[in-house]
Amino acid sequence: MASNSDLFGGGASRKPSAAKPSPSTQKKPEPAKGTPGEAGYTAASIEVLEGLEPVRRRPGMYIGGTDETALHHLFAEVLDNSMDEAVAGHATWIEVLLEPGDWLTVTDNGRGIPVDPHPKFPNKSALEVIMTTLHAGGKFDSGAYQTSGGLHGVGVSVVNALSTRLDVEVARGQQLYSQSFERGAPVGKLKDMGRVHNRRGTRVRFQPDPQIFGEDAHFKPARLFRMARSKAYLFGGVEIRWKCDPSLLRDESTTPAEAVFRFPGGLRDYLTTDIEGKDTVVETTFSGKVEKPGGHGSVEWAVAWLSEDDGFVQSYCNTIPTPDGGTHEAGLRVALLRALKDHAERIGQTKRVAAVTTDDVMAGCAALISVFIREPEFQGQNKGRLMSSEATRLVDGVLRDAFDHWLAASPTQASKLLEFVVERAEERLRRRAEKDIARKTPGRKLRLPGKLADCSSNSPAETELFIVEGDSAGGSAKQARDRATQAILPLRGKILNVASATRDKLAANQQIGDLVQALGAGTGASYKDAELRYGKIIIMTDADVDGAHIASLLITFFWRQMPKLIEGGRLYLAVPPLYKLTQGAKTAYARDDAHRAELMKTFFTGKGKVEVSRFKGLGEMLPAQLKETTMHRGKRTLLRVTVLPEDKEATADSVERLMGNKPEARFAFIQERAQFASTEALDI
Repeated sequence: MASNSDLFGGGASRKPSAAKPSPSTQKKPEPAKGTPGEAGYTAASIEVLEGLEPVRRRPGMYIGGTDETALHHLFAEVLDNSMDEAVAGHATWIEVLLEPGDWLTVTDNGRGIPVDPHPKFPNKSALEVIMTTLHAGGKFDSGAYQTSGGLHGVGVSVVNALSTRLDVEVARGQQLYSQSFERGAPVGKLKDMGRVHNRRGTRVRFQPDPQIFGEDAHFKPARLFRMARSKAYLFGGVEIRWKCDPSLLRDESTTPAEAVFRFPGGLRDYLTTDIEGKDTVVETTFSGKVEKPGGHGSVEWAVAWLSEDDGFVQSYCNTIPTPDGGTHEAGLRVALLRALKDHAERIGQTKRVAAVTTDDVMAGCAALISVFIREPEFQGQNKGRLMSSEATRLVDGVLRDAFDHWLAASPTQASKLLEFVVERAEERLRRRAEKDIARKTPGRKLRLPGKLADCSSNSPAETELFIVEGDSAGGSAKQARDRATQAILPLRGKILNVASATRDKLAANQQIGDLVQALGAGTGASYKDAELRYGKIIIMTDADVDGAHIASLLITFFWRQMPKLIEGGRLYLAVPPLYKLTQGAKTAYARDDAHRAELMKTFFTGKGKVEVSRFKGLGEMLPAQLKETTMHRGKRTLLRVTVLPEDKEATADSVERLMGNKPEARFAFIQERAQFASTEALDI
């Protein structure tokens, strides 16, 4: 065995080690020298958040933010728990009640949350543990629920944490129990309220905390109404009762104070309602429901093809909406494509469908799909995208066989659908070839299938591009447009302020890149007006402060990057209405308050009350309304953006002052014009 000296240097001798100092003379360790402030960073700097504190501190981690969507997600979390009871066969009805002060109550007649002491926390009831502890619930135990939407165990506890107050009542075994919470903390222990007869289930009443969501954030009755109704479509065995205090419906002319939802037809009824009045390629909706034996999942679907309108796909997993799609939507697309190609092969038309892709099959396809699977995996706490790979196999296997049988049983309808899909593929290939020839380089062709809804015409003299604020407004605009000459490009939120951004940020910005690529004319010195793909570029945003800000950012972009586009008179602003006025059979739309006052005096001259509805945004307008008021060439109003030659210098100075990277210049501008501000101008 080698000696220690061999291990340390091949036999070389070492100096004897110095004697260790005695404890009395040994120095205490000194703080390490380093960057300033390092000495203050100690164990005491490490903060430990307990209970529901993390939720209140970082709500975006649990519900995606603190905006209106996040606020309404609280309702979804509570409603999903009641729906899980219904899907499991323990509840037959759910009641939703909206009261003044943003008090929302969800009641079901299910089993009721357990109230006995929890084994791990003997001093707390199971109800209190569920309400105050993250990742606590009955969804982890597959024996409690075969399928459920809430698998992260954070749903109702997050609602509790983000509510000013939350009250729970549970009826179990003819005994009523209650407990209250304030901002996630229990107000006393669980109370036994005595005997009750003919009552069972859970009632959750809560009020969102304005400290989290802001004083101006409120539940929207119309949105809650749609969410509750969609749940009833997703599970035909449940009855959902909707109630809303009438005082909250002043601006919600289409939302009733009371309604009962029960749809035995499920998704078929849902789709029929959604596409009512639209022309379809085939008369019969492809729909059905299959439950795999042994509780290994189920799939329900309803699919139709619209001949003149853009399609859509709405998907759900265990009654949870998945707006970002996922593996179940992937299974749907693959199944429809493969079954259609198999049918074409059977009838000897294999060559015709050789170039058909899923995009061609889904063009004009209006589809609803709902899956129930055990322990689904979602992306993010708000469950926007399904990630479970088994969903793809389940949907593909079920739908491919079902669609194959549907095509074989209806040869006439199958032929119509096949012709429609082949035409879409041929049109796609033809347009791609035309763009390649026109630009003389394949590198300039568009690659925006998920964003740009292009028009069929290639003539700039008659085409228009609508730049729309958000996907919701983009969806309405796509349905309202003239598909031949009007293209839609939805932008997600506010684009980069090019007046204050660096060149690197400008080059890396995806939204600006999409916009430049869609226009096809380049920017700056490379801009070529002759290559602009559309004759009119129309900015269409909501008629509010945010919409005006987005329009300002876009105008700034065109002024800085494509000034010749403005000089050529190609840039416009759409003028959507702010109000809808109705008196009997008479209807008119007002651009603003002044226009509304004018219409009240000149147009509505007869007797009878004039109903006034305010549009909250383009996404809230029906496609027919958007077309009639804002997009139809014969009825709309457009504002052309122009800069006179003599005003170029002043315009450049104003853009730099208001949109540049010097906040003091904007502050001075506000101070100089403070006398023009008023509460009326702010609409408060």
